[in-house]
Amino acid sequence: MAAVLKTLKKMEDKLNDDFTLGYSGGLEKYHNKTNDDVGGEEVSADCRRQVRRYPGHRFFVMYHGTTWKNALKIQRGGFVPSSDGMLGRGVYLSRDFNKAAKYPLHNRNQALAVIQVNVRVGKVKRIDYQGHPLQKTWNQHGYDTAWMPPNCGMVASGLEEDCVYDPSRIKVLQIIRN
Repeated sequence: MAAVLKTLKKMEDKLNDDFTLGYSGGLEKYHNKTNDDVGGEEVSADCRRQVRRYPGHRFFVMYHGTTWKNALKIQRGGFVPSSDGMLGRGVYLSRDFNKAAKYPLHNRNQALAVIQVNVRVGKVKRIDYQGHPLQKTWNQHGYDTAWMPPNCGMVASGLEEDCVYDPSRIKVLQIIRN
């Protein structure tokens, strides 16, 4: 496992993606570890500086809103990617807790939860307008995560959203009652 993660780190160090085009901006929780363990040094700082210093360590805390029942299933068995959506196939998350807390849109009469996760985002593609040429095909072009920045006009809420193609990049940290 350590050898695989070392290889991934080398690959991610050389990424030519949209990570520095605003994705890493702001005060995000950033894990500067190269394995899937959470813990270790967690930094809240301007991640652009961290990216220059630790370019291969791209872990972010994100959130996913769902029912309590589904949250427990996800905790036991992992995420199942949506087959389609605004950004195509993948697991839909947000770094904005408030965005995740609005989901699910249906089944609001059930007990609700927000799942806090740690995500190794890998190569990120910025999708910032409807009809973007890679809007649903970003993964076929070598990207691991698609990102809709806040206030880009793609969603009515104006909040950012991420779509992670491979659920093995996501580790559940905790389930929060919503």
